[in-house]
Amino acid sequence: MRNISAEIITNNIKEMCIEANHFLSPDMKRVFEKAADEETSALGKQILGQLRENLEIAGTDMIPICQDTGMAVVFMKVGQDVHIEGGSLSDAINEGVRQGYVEGYLRKSVVKDPIERENTRDNTPAVIHYDIVPGDKLDITIAPKGFGSENMSRVFMLKPADGIEGVKDAVLTAVKDAGPNACPPMVVGVGIPISFEKCALLAKKALTRDLDGERPSGYVRELEDELLEKINALGIGPGGLGGSKTALAVNVETYPTHIAGLPVAVNICCHVNRHVHRVI
Repeated sequence: MRNISAEIITNNIKEMCIEANHFLSPDMKRVFEKAADEETSALGKQILGQLRENLEIAGTDMIPICQDTGMAVVFMKVGQDVHIEGGSLSDAINEGVRQGYVEGYLRKSVVKDPIERENTRDNTPAVIHYDIVPGDKLDITIAPKGFGSENMSRVFMLKPADGIEGVKDAVLTAVKDAGPNACPPMVVGVGIPISFEKCALLAKKALTRDLDGERPSGYVRELEDELLEKINALGIGPGGLGGSKTALAVNVETYPTHIAGLPVAVNICCHVNRHVHRVI
């Protein structure tokens, strides 16, 4: 059994919230630079150049990449041999989010109730997804998610007869409906089965995949490549003003499902696609 103090977790979460909102992750920086070099539209190139300048200013002057500093989404893999000392894990995470957003001067975008709309003033609570895994470590991914792109996300309850062509149509429909509202060029996360709630979670998690890491094999890789090509052929372009780079990446995650179902979730993120990963 390994003991980890709640304070260590809080400090790491605080630092990760600040880092994610000021610096593009290395994998996203690479695909963004590639898109900027390959964009064929003059206006699209100009917009990507402005976005590149914005990223440089954000990192140099410690100004958030985007004014919407997002709702803190936390993926926490908890080793089953870890014991948290000095408080609960959820409290430690939320305290880290609170400190990160307050001390980092990040916009507070969370309201206590979806109808009454009173701001919590510290960007808590976070959205926390736990996974119990073997080992004695905490594997943490933080992905602040803005709602311009979040509002463009969709769930499609397809039938098995719709097949892979139905999946493709669903993803393209979501992207076309999003248009300029998701702040393209975008990253598209796709979750296919198991159920209504699981496919949405998979789509969200897909956005955090390291684009420099190992890709899926077989039909999933082919599906990602085909969807990226078709999305970019839509011509929505950077800022929604036309061009050849509507999406920077399409990440597809799959899971077993029921014999009668083929749910598909599409979670869209803007060009910054913020995520930070640490293991403690």
